Amino acid sequence: MRSRLDSGLDAPLSLVVAPAGAGKTVLLSQWIRSRPELHSAWIDITADDAAPAVVASRMVEAVSAFAPDVSRRRAYLLTGGARLSETFLENFAQSLAGVGKVVLIFDDLERISGSPVVTDLWRLVDLLPPNVHAVFASRVDLQLGWSRHRLGHGLVEIRQRELAFDDETTGAVLHRITGRPVSPETLTTVTERTEGWAVGVQLTALGFRFSEDPARVVDALLYSDQLVVEYMSEEVLEALDADRRDALMRIAVLDKFSPDLVRELTGMEGEQFIAGLERDSLFVVSVAGRPGWHRLHPLFRDLLRRRLHALDPHEETELLASAAAWLLQRGEVEEGLECLCRAGRWDVVLARALAEGERALDAAQAAVVRGWLERVPADLRATSPRAELLLAVTEEMTGRKTDAVESLRDLLMNDRLSCGERQIALSHLAAGVQFLPHPETSVDAARRGLRLLDQEPDARRPSLLGMTSRPMLTLMCELSLGRGLLYLGDLVSARSPLEIAIRHSEFAHTRHFLDALGCLALVNSFSGRLVEATEQVEKSLALAKEFRLLDDPSLSDAFAARALAGVLSGDLAAAALSLEQAVVRAAADERTPLMWIAHLVAILIDSDNTQPVISAEPPGPPPPLVRRAMMALEMRRARFAGAPLPPPGTESRWSPLAFEELAGLLTGHRTDTARARLARLRIDESPPSPVAVVERDIVVAWMWALDGRRQSARERLGSALTIAQAEGLVHPFVRAGEHVVGLVDDMFGAHSEFARRVVHVARGATTRSQTALLQELTARELELLAYLPSRLTIGDIAERCYVSTNTVKTHLGHIYRKLSVPGRNAAVERAIELHLLQRRDAEPVSL
Repeated sequence: MRSRLDSGLDAPLSLVVAPAGAGKTVLLSQWIRSRPELHSAWIDITADDAAPAVVASRMVEAVSAFAPDVSRRRAYLLTGGARLSETFLENFAQSLAGVGKVVLIFDDLERISGSPVVTDLWRLVDLLPPNVHAVFASRVDLQLGWSRHRLGHGLVEIRQRELAFDDETTGAVLHRITGRPVSPETLTTVTERTEGWAVGVQLTALGFRFSEDPARVVDALLYSDQLVVEYMSEEVLEALDADRRDALMRIAVLDKFSPDLVRELTGMEGEQFIAGLERDSLFVVSVAGRPGWHRLHPLFRDLLRRRLHALDPHEETELLASAAAWLLQRGEVEEGLECLCRAGRWDVVLARALAEGERALDAAQAAVVRGWLERVPADLRATSPRAELLLAVTEEMTGRKTDAVESLRDLLMNDRLSCGERQIALSHLAAGVQFLPHPETSVDAARRGLRLLDQEPDARRPSLLGMTSRPMLTLMCELSLGRGLLYLGDLVSARSPLEIAIRHSEFAHTRHFLDALGCLALVNSFSGRLVEATEQVEKSLALAKEFRLLDDPSLSDAFAARALAGVLSGDLAAAALSLEQAVVRAAADERTPLMWIAHLVAILIDSDNTQPVISAEPPGPPPPLVRRAMMALEMRRARFAGAPLPPPGTESRWSPLAFEELAGLLTGHRTDTARARLARLRIDESPPSPVAVVERDIVVAWMWALDGRRQSARERLGSALTIAQAEGLVHPFVRAGEHVVGLVDDMFGAHSEFARRVVHVARGATTRSQTALLQELTARELELLAYLPSRLTIGDIAERCYVSTNTVKTHLGHIYRKLSVPGRNAAVERAIELHLLQRRDAEPVSL
């Protein structure tokens, strides 16, 4: 079998599927020991690994010894969410490239069968670099569609029939354990009756060894597998001396044990006791990644526990409590609390979970604390508002956003919370604005939280997950308030709380600063302050690079702002690549409102919907900002198609909807109605946003041109171009349509480079002919294509675009395929032929 595993090393995946006791773990352990030149990472899966942050933590720890880069990215990798994000999977896989041959073993995957995490690990296999091989071990078939790997990679599959012992192996096992030869007849009977089932053969050998009547052992093989285990295990136990049997029952209460813990529970010399179990093949297995620690085979352990319970129903509880005290004293908190949970010592679990909640700083730790709190009986947990509050906060940190909001609302509806606890609850309820619809709820919570923090600055607040100091809560409320106002479309009011949040970020982690600065950049992009937005984005990206946070979800807003700025400046190719990065990060943290903003930008990039950058709408309703912008886009499409005007609008402030209404009136030459409607619209912001000023000047110039006041129209249009040029704003002229573009071309095209740019963008001059291509290049591929004539390496391009080298390589692969070329120089030549690049810009290079 080891040779079969060797043969699969060059493929992405091997599969080991067999029932309990078939020898999966033994086979894989022996194989890894036989290949010392391999870097191996063994990830034992537990039921808790259905929590993505927990399995992410296990994966990071397992490879950190030989892949230190993944440890440096730990802070991002362990963020919350309901899934292992695509960005986590990409970064984890990329971190293993170039570190030698690596084997990742995921053992006992049946424990999370059906969980989304299994699907995520299946996705990881597709992302692994060639030097990495994964092994999935499970008691059940995971139903993940193995045919693709069977056909494409020659998938190595080891199942029960391959693991079954033949006569030779059965004979060797029987002889080693019994110490005496076995007759051919007995050997044949054992093989036939056990069907080569490893644990059945081992138990049979032990039965021969300890029984005075071997024939009775053979007769027992007529029973089912489970009966074989129980009957023969009883036979084995009865043959042991009383002290050894009693010690086995005592350590069977533990998931795993060390020599010192054995001594604590049994009084025996631990190392000698474990060595004796190994020598006598009494179902003891080494724990991967924990030198000196062992566990009992599950089937044997179950029998021992049942027997212990039959002798004394209360002894297991006492043993678990003793083990917990020993483990906690030595800092083994997770194992200690697990023992306390199984012992039902809920008061101690609750107290210790609250204590640990003060120290937990990342999503993996928060997931563990949440698991402890959830296991505490609800009626006991309800007696502690602090525990309920901690549970809600851990739910928020670990991807259960809806549960967190419901828990926080319930807590705030009663009077049991102290003032400090209410401050915490309101702040975290406000933070739900990133993930849930109806931002007005979060805005209200943020304002209430800020009032309470101002009224009671010295209120005593429990320390929960390092996120309950007054500066931190103020930061959360201000950031949530600004974000919520942005989502509501109130750009004017959003600016102030975001600026305050940026100032308060000095008390928090770099991520909070990136969040606040990116969100303010997004406000500035929507307002048309593209210079300021670009500076803020570049500052965010430079800081993220310094702190190794370029893959963090906290950059979602910055990339979205960059993409929107690209649209408004007419650089759709750059917008598309930034948008892709925004979507990946927002989806990783389930930031649904921001995903809606990304969806809006995608529509703006491809207004004709010919090559959608994002194909599917995000879940849930869009925030008001996006809903109104999409309504304006529909009005624009209807106007360009010559559809009848919609009913008069009710807007009192300048907005995209108001601009489209006026543009519709002017398209129909209804200048008097447009003039009267314009007089009722106000621009509240001071100084007013460049977008609003440019759009208003465009409308006035258009109106005057229709009235025959050409000089006045030229002056007002010149004013619009001057303001727009300072910010690089092209999109308002594009939105207005051909009549305004024609005025720009006629009045300024011969004298202004910016005016010519407006005309070129509006008339599609930057969308080069691709008619010779069977499959058109996307906007993001066009941006990367523009870098190919340079002397920049793939790493340089990735750094300039703030993306991973894998992302660049993936897109370059798509470009080469679409252009039907083998590499970079050929792609440049082909792009020149298709007028996708200019000859003067192209100097072929080699990688």
